[in-house]
Amino acid sequence: MLLSPLARARVKVARTLADAIRSSKGISSRLLGFRARPVEGCTVDPDVALMLALDDVLKSSDLRGFAPPVARARMAESVCMVEIPRLEGVSVAEERLRGDAGPIPARRYVPEGLAAPSPCVVFYHGGGFVTGDLDTHDTFCRQLAVEGRVRVIAVDYRLAPEHRFPAAVDDAVAAFRDVAARAADFGIDPARMAVMGDSAGGNLSAVVSLKTRGEAYRPALQVLVYPALDATCAHRSHAVYANGWMLTKRMLDWYHEHYFGPDPAVRRHPDASPLLAPSVEGAPPALVFTAGFDPLRDEGAAYVERLTAAGIPARAVCHESMIHGFVLMGGAAPACREETSRIIREASAALRNGFS
Repeated sequence: MLLSPLARARVKVARTLADAIRSSKGISSRLLGFRARPVEGCTVDPDVALMLALDDVLKSSDLRGFAPPVARARMAESVCMVEIPRLEGVSVAEERLRGDAGPIPARRYVPEGLAAPSPCVVFYHGGGFVTGDLDTHDTFCRQLAVEGRVRVIAVDYRLAPEHRFPAAVDDAVAAFRDVAARAADFGIDPARMAVMGDSAGGNLSAVVSLKTRGEAYRPALQVLVYPALDATCAHRSHAVYANGWMLTKRMLDWYHEHYFGPDPAVRRHPDASPLLAPSVEGAPPALVFTAGFDPLRDEGAAYVERLTAAGIPARAVCHESMIHGFVLMGGAAPACREETSRIIREASAALRNGFS
């Protein structure tokens, strides 16, 4: 992704500092502090704990003091600090999808040698509906395409506060419908299309899955990665992991205020909180991947319970030693990359072979 010279300098300093911390066991042990102790019987991955300690110093994840455009640039810097090297073996093309409010930017990924028609993942990036874009998740989408052997179409939906709820929902639904309608043009098997997203993108994937029930084309699978599914934030994990684990209560409040606006009733709308939808019957099968040290953890587990109770095949997988955002952190912690590859393997196998 393109960064300013100053941003590149900050990324370089952060990486140098991280290397220095890792090379000194004494510094590392002092910085880990409370994160070295188990919480609810689990311990965070040591490399992840070091990332969190470094974030204490740099305050990269706390965006509350910045205007949204600056916050977006800061998130892009943070991703550059921790992501894996960009994978080759995939062709990438910019696209425009049809939306009710105008064209929706998108990016198409096709791994080398993949025959058409093939399975496809329509991907929605995370970032709290305020930050994140095609570039922050470009490396992950390349990894998804290469390791999963699927076509990927990443959707650049409108962001808040310039475009508040339900603009992101409108774009997400329209994008899926347009990709499905033009499946042959994209080399996609319309019977093997999944929606997938992390965090806010997981929310949009769940909402698209509900809003396309009964339509000619709907997702065959929904893959939700540490999804935001209940904006009331009433689950136990929100209290246990409110501070110190990257995504904090204050940052969640900041995102929600920008996306939903001042009316708290909006947050209970099914298109805002799909966990609170009156019914989930008719939704596609679901794989829900959560992180153990994440305030959103219990939302994902609760959604799988709702789907299962409605007779929908669904499976929850908790990556117990991980934090929110770990699929973008494989360059800083080997365990993050391993767990991300595990998600990709499970999701692509389910999409190719059917949910089991």
